[in-house]
Amino acid sequence: MYNARMSTLPAHPQLQALRDIVTCCTLCPRKCRVNRTIGEVGRCGIGAEAVVVSAGAHFGEESCLSGPGGSGTIFFAGCNLACVFCQNADISRSGKGQPVSAEGLATLALELQRHGCANINFVTPTHVAHAMAEAIVRARAGGLTVPVVYNSGGYDLASTLRLLEGLIEVYMPDFKWADAQAAGAYSAAPDYPQVAREALEEMYRQVGPLVLDDRGLATRGVLVRHLVMPDDLAASHGVIDIVADAAPGCSINIMAQYHPAFHDMEYPALAKTTDPADIVALRDYARDRGLRLVD
Repeated sequence: MYNARMSTLPAHPQLQALRDIVTCCTLCPRKCRVNRTIGEVGRCGIGAEAVVVSAGAHFGEESCLSGPGGSGTIFFAGCNLACVFCQNADISRSGKGQPVSAEGLATLALELQRHGCANINFVTPTHVAHAMAEAIVRARAGGLTVPVVYNSGGYDLASTLRLLEGLIEVYMPDFKWADAQAAGAYSAAPDYPQVAREALEEMYRQVGPLVLDDRGLATRGVLVRHLVMPDDLAASHGVIDIVADAAPGCSINIMAQYHPAFHDMEYPALAKTTDPADIVALRDYARDRGLRLVD
């Protein structure tokens, strides 16, 4: 069935490579090497087809994404990170959702465009990049014209991102950690700082700085999100330094909405809130490093 669907696709060279990766899966830095096309699953818990938890117009994204019609979000179940503070655990860890074929994803995208959404915003797509890519090709062939947003946790392989070149207009990765020890303790990803830097460099190479149209809506480029953690657990100045060095002039959202969630209460360092003065200071520092602030 997986192969049969591929045979009806519009020609696109990267799709075959992504399909091959999934047979011994190394789509993401976990490199689980399972054959997802026969139902095996790795750390993300998802097989060959994407699992969609919800799809619809979302008005809570940055203003340059939402617009009057909202951002056309498609939320995927599963995640390749293991953040104990996950604020979307009801989606990423719940096991809810329905398997949706690439054709189904393309149909969802076209429906969101018809309803006036400013873009198609694939949320947590890292582990289903193969299915998302096929859906984008199908949707473009079917008349999709709005930008596609790749909204990830930042734990992406640069080699996989290279196979998405030409399919994504706006990359919106998190950059969670500059501290490897904290990344290991709270996201089970001690290599996160280096992996996320390499991913950001590749994203920026592909699409460059954020570009807005005359309505103030993003049409292309990179927008980084950084969630400030209590007591500077993420080493936020280090995050800003990495972003400024890897993607000079990049746009960044220094996010202040951290609150204890999911398993945070089991970790005393996380069972706190952030200091508003720290947020102001970090935003000033980002400006000093030449980054463009977005909210």
